[in-house]
Amino acid sequence: MKPAGISGAGLGFRRELIPDLKAAQLGAWPAAVSFFELAPENWAGMGGRSAKDLRAFTEAHPFVCHGLSLDLGGPRPLDEALLRRIRGFMREHGIPLYTEHLSWCGDDGHLYDLLPIPCTGDAVKWVASRIRRAQDILEMRIGIENASYYVAPPGAEMSEGEFIRAVVEEADCLLHLDVNNIYVNSRNFGFDPLEFMDALPLERTCYLHMAGHYVEPDGVLVDTHGADVIDPVWALLDAAYARVGPLPTCLERDFNIPPLAKLAGEVERIAAVQMCYRAPPARVAA
Repeated sequence: MKPAGISGAGLGFRRELIPDLKAAQLGAWPAAVSFFELAPENWAGMGGRSAKDLRAFTEAHPFVCHGLSLDLGGPRPLDEALLRRIRGFMREHGIPLYTEHLSWCGDDGHLYDLLPIPCTGDAVKWVASRIRRAQDILEMRIGIENASYYVAPPGAEMSEGEFIRAVVEEADCLLHLDVNNIYVNSRNFGFDPLEFMDALPLERTCYLHMAGHYVEPDGVLVDTHGADVIDPVWALLDAAYARVGPLPTCLERDFNIPPLAKLAGEVERIAAVQMCYRAPPARVAA
């Protein structure tokens, strides 16, 4: 279920990278970077130099929106004003895909963390209804991302994989597959990442994420997006492509951001793995 106009390997669009990206436009553009991803909350309604810089890039390159604060699983009323602002922003910049975390992040205010949702039948109905409403406002299907978490909510009535499948089917939405989140959770909670992946509604996958993480002194993995991708996560990406094909995949890097040339090397590696799963061109009979 590849979104229209988006393919290949992409990179998170960060203000810190704009000088390097501008320089690359005048010289050697990293060929593997096929699209960019941004958080619309950080850009919608922005004016001045930032707005001009963004417009220059959205006119030249495809973009994807990945939300941070829609709070799909939270108890507050759905932020419909935010959704309408995102819809206008996406139309303004011609952005064809919006994804969000399957988590909650608000109560009386924004909690600035992505918290896990209890895997219950009631939660399936609650979250799915909010996703359906979001899709109605945005006038498109959205992708929901399997999130990293550090404590399992009590009262589970189903596995996390079953919960994600039930939400996706009930909401009739898409799946955003975060490969590093699967790896981080599998190490922290001791499950097989491939078995977890196979429990997901992979037929609904529209988009993938790759990222690095941090290992605490006690061995807990934290999904920081602040380090290089490690070999076991690369292997899990290969396994994901074997199941869903080489769908658009973004490299996330939010902290400890290295020069563009180093990031481009990881994007090139994503593109190289994708090439292994692209069908060869049809042969023309002589």
